Amino acid sequence: MSRSSISYITGSQLLSLRTPPLNKNNIAIIDVRDDERSYDGHIAGSLHYASSTFTDNISNLLRHVNDKDTLVFHCALSQVRGPKCARRFANYLEELKDNAGIKNIMVLERGFNGWEASGQPVCRCTDVPCKGHTA
Repeated sequence: MSRSSISYITGSQLLSLRTPPLNKNNIAIIDVRDDERSYDGHIAGSLHYASSTFTDNISNLLRHVNDKDTLVFHCALSQVRGPKCARRFANYLEELKDNAGIKNIMVLERGFNGWEASGQPVCRCTDVPCKGHTA
């Protein structure tokens, strides 16, 4: 996987990939927001790896997503933290010289705020990890 392999995905594209018949359970959504996840809600089923501790937990993330082929990172707006963590993860895979079956690393356009503003489903559970319920 090369560093230039990070691309962007819209909320509607992500939703369609997660909806049958396209959903093959091969997508992991990585929320890298820090504290705001606990009070703003999150995308159902997303994994939380706060940007402030992302580097320290990157190997744990790889273990969580080793059966996925597409990872979608996001923060509040996907302008800084989401893209930065996506690039850091791609670089980590390069250093390992193993892509772990991950074919696509993407960033959610407009982040969680854009997702929610466009009416996409939001989960407000406090489960860790999120079980995927929407409100």
